[in-house]
Amino acid sequence: MGSSPVSTRRCKHALQLAGLALAFVGISLVSGPAAAAGNDDCLMCHSEASLTTERAGKTVSLHVDSVRFGRSPHKDMACTDCHQGLDASAVPHAKKIAPVDCASCHGDAAEKHPFHAAMSEGASQNDSPATSCKGCHGTHDILPLSDPASPMKPVSIPAFCARCHARVATNWHESEHGHAVAAGIKGAPSCLTCHSHKLTRGWYERADAATLKVAQERMCLTCHRDDPEVRARTTPTAGFIAAYETSVHGSALSKGNGKAATCVDCHGSHEMKKGYDPSSRVAKIHIPDLCGKCHGPVAAAFARSIHATAVRHGNTDAPVCTDCHGEHTIFKHNDPRSPVAFANLSSQVCTPCHSSVALSRKYGLAPDRGQTFADSYHGLALRGGSVAAANCASCHGSHEILRSSDPASMVNKANLEKTCGKCHPGANARFGVGSVHVAVTQEQSPILWWIGRAYVVLIILTIGGMFFHNLFDFLRKSRRIQRERRGGGAEAEAPRRGGSADEGAPALYLRMTGLERLQHACLLLSFFLLVLTGFMLRYPDAWWVRGIRSLSTHVFVWRSLIHRIAGVVMVVASVFHLGYVAFSLRGRRFVRDVFPVPSDLVAVFHLTGWNLGLRRQRPLFGRFSYIEKAEYWALVWGTIVMAATGAIMWFENISMGLVTKLGWDIARTVHFYEAWLAFLAIVVWHLYFVIVNPDAYPMNLAWIRGTISEREMEEEHPLELEAIRRERLLREEEAGAGPKDASGPS
Repeated sequence: MGSSPVSTRRCKHALQLAGLALAFVGISLVSGPAAAAGNDDCLMCHSEASLTTERAGKTVSLHVDSVRFGRSPHKDMACTDCHQGLDASAVPHAKKIAPVDCASCHGDAAEKHPFHAAMSEGASQNDSPATSCKGCHGTHDILPLSDPASPMKPVSIPAFCARCHARVATNWHESEHGHAVAAGIKGAPSCLTCHSHKLTRGWYERADAATLKVAQERMCLTCHRDDPEVRARTTPTAGFIAAYETSVHGSALSKGNGKAATCVDCHGSHEMKKGYDPSSRVAKIHIPDLCGKCHGPVAAAFARSIHATAVRHGNTDAPVCTDCHGEHTIFKHNDPRSPVAFANLSSQVCTPCHSSVALSRKYGLAPDRGQTFADSYHGLALRGGSVAAANCASCHGSHEILRSSDPASMVNKANLEKTCGKCHPGANARFGVGSVHVAVTQEQSPILWWIGRAYVVLIILTIGGMFFHNLFDFLRKSRRIQRERRGGGAEAEAPRRGGSADEGAPALYLRMTGLERLQHACLLLSFFLLVLTGFMLRYPDAWWVRGIRSLSTHVFVWRSLIHRIAGVVMVVASVFHLGYVAFSLRGRRFVRDVFPVPSDLVAVFHLTGWNLGLRRQRPLFGRFSYIEKAEYWALVWGTIVMAATGAIMWFENISMGLVTKLGWDIARTVHFYEAWLAFLAIVVWHLYFVIVNPDAYPMNLAWIRGTISEREMEEEHPLELEAIRRERLLREEEAGAGPKDASGPS
């Protein structure tokens, strides 16, 4: 029978041991029992390539390549410096040879090799070749880093690590870091650039995930924020990279939240690629799935939206999470710095896309949606600082935005009653009658457009007529005053009527009673408060509005409250005035005197002709000229219009249920233009005659004192002065030589 392979190996092994024994006996005889075994002595046997032994049923080579050992950093060390605890003269040297303990010389090995966490338990543990010194560095064939053949050179490390980490190495080679190393870019990171720090889970307890993530984040920032060479050849700025630390994710991580997303969670560890690479984890098409790993319910809602549908079809113009929330600068939705904060959402997130001319042309979107919302009450209120007015998401939704034609859409016609009802209790189907995004054009909103055009024409004609009327008056009176100052004679005015007052007659005449002055004060205060607070809403970005808004974050609330209080004051004052003129003798006389008569129209042309030098005599006026009559009845008309339209706008839940959204828009349009007409009329007409008018400058004080001088009466109200004097003379004749009362009725 032939011998078996096992018997052959055993015979061969026995012969090798016998040879070793004879060799050591010979050495002992020559050198003496006290002689120490040297490297050459060891190599006499271990230089044999065929020298092997069996361990755990495996054949293990005991061969040492003397040439390669001579090139290693350990060439000057004795074999027994590493292989301790054995008798070199005995064969076998020991019953159980202890593993080589590299830590006996390399005490800092564990600290320098944090990527193999098991080494922290002691570098002498060589049970696992993957985490032992010899598993990477070798045994007798270790080469210095200066040797081109060393597997520990930085450029060779990735390939060397790939022997155990094949899948990870494949991902890394395809990453931007791998490409940079392959291209020979200075400072490009290889395995040890990152893993020479404690960045793996093996170093941390499961409950200490936050500490691990902080270490990983700092490792990334070491290059991408702190290394000027890296910053110079990468696109994102250092500020953009560092912004992560103040983001909602960075803040959560700094507070110990181990679930907070970090660089590795989003960009990956070994598979990191640039965002424009379709296979990148942060490529636009992958962003919803990436964010969905943490924000599952939100991602599911977004997946049903029109935006997600477009992205899935390859539309890179459609927004994903980072387009709205930001990338590294993601803040909580209630943080004022966040683009999706309530006050910022419409202007910073929705409008840039939905007002884009390029996107509108490309996809057939309405290009005016951003502007029409900004001009609406909701948009103006938000810009003015309101925290309650609706923004885009209030109506369209935030993540699950659908086409308006989709039956499930919040802005579908069938759902508007419910959507509007969230803010407007009692909303009915009439809320949806009319356009939500009102574009005041002849094509889209002809009624509003014609109202606006009519008011513009009315304002131009009315205010323009007032301006030129007062300009002519100002120039005529200015020339007269200049001539009087230079010693010239006074202009030929209207002849005095009814003679002059006696030397002892009072010089003041009653113009406004205390009650009338109180009514005037209420109208004055409420009017200018209404103008101020109303234009604050309509022009929230005006310089003077921004200055007021900077005083407090509650300015919009105060503005709204003051506007409504002022409106109530004006209405109450108007109702009181109505009772005054209806139930008091002086009030009824006031209505009789202020009521227009045909001669007022003639007086307009006569006074204009006199101001232009076309007539030689100034027309005479009684208690009220056409100037004051026009102003009073304009005030009556304006108060009625403003009160009615203001009430419709104030009580929108009721009014829109009655007159529809279109009716509300009509009231808003009329209210706006009527406000401009009233404001300009007061400035150009009323303030001219009581302040700028050369005969009244610096101010007619009748609204404060209630009286005017006799000269003012002679110049502005000669017919009334004549009537007062006649009435006084009549009373004197009836009473004899009684006391004189020059104040008379006025």
